[in-house]
Amino acid sequence: MSQPVLTLNNGVRMPAIGLGVFQSPPAQTLTAVRTALEAGYRLIDTASLYGNEREVGQAVRESGLDRAEVFVTSKLWIADYGYDQALAAFGASLDRLGLDYLDLYLVHWPVPADFEATIASYRAAEKLLSDGFVRAIGVCNHTREHLRRLCQATHVVPAVNQIELHPFFTQGGNRAANDALGIVTQSWSPLGGVKVYRAKDPGTAVSPLDHPVIRQIARAHGTGPAQVIVRWHLQHGLSPIPKSVRPERIRSNADVLGFELSEEQMARIDALDTGVRGGPDPEVVEPRLYGPTPR
Repeated sequence: MSQPVLTLNNGVRMPAIGLGVFQSPPAQTLTAVRTALEAGYRLIDTASLYGNEREVGQAVRESGLDRAEVFVTSKLWIADYGYDQALAAFGASLDRLGLDYLDLYLVHWPVPADFEATIASYRAAEKLLSDGFVRAIGVCNHTREHLRRLCQATHVVPAVNQIELHPFFTQGGNRAANDALGIVTQSWSPLGGVKVYRAKDPGTAVSPLDHPVIRQIARAHGTGPAQVIVRWHLQHGLSPIPKSVRPERIRSNADVLGFELSEEQMARIDALDTGVRGGPDPEVVEPRLYGPTPR
């Protein structure tokens, strides 16, 4: 599989499609990452919170691929925010992964009630970047206002902002804010499976995969709904990281280079936006609402 690539604002090249491992049990993570790498994926996205960094690292190390060929992302959890705490947490993540460096390190959530801790954590990421332990740094779940405050207080513009993004929640405003700063928008839950998606109206499709528009377009191209959605992300210049532990799904989710959506099809998918998020609201994230980092 020939991977499409995005160039980050510091010149680092990042594969556009990745495998996400959120909520993937450790044993299944190992198999999933092995399958993905064998299928041609070159971006693997994990986090300290997920409790499966060890398995991700093991699969990368045992893949037979040169380390430089695999783009590995992990994230700092909010329980470890603060400058010194963030540096220590990064070291623990690197130890669990068994790697010498990360390609991308992300601050997992903004904490509006204590944004100074978010800023201090990002400054630690800047230190890791300058010391060569990471190739690029960024954030997750940051809104336009969060980015404004962060950029005012720090020196390195985030290379990536990973946000909930799928056909039911297209985030046009935050995508525009990212674009204005040269930040790549990476889509978590790109297929719309955010636990149980909160549909706006009773009786509507609870997943973009089930929506008649998506299914009709899939039939027109002789492909599956997931492939249509991943292709939609790519044609918008986004970086989707679909999660699966099923080998056939992992392979098919990235089998999207043999067809192209028309402008009319893209517009029809864009029109599915409900404006309703399925995951947590970044404006109300507080450390007390979440548990500690898995060890």
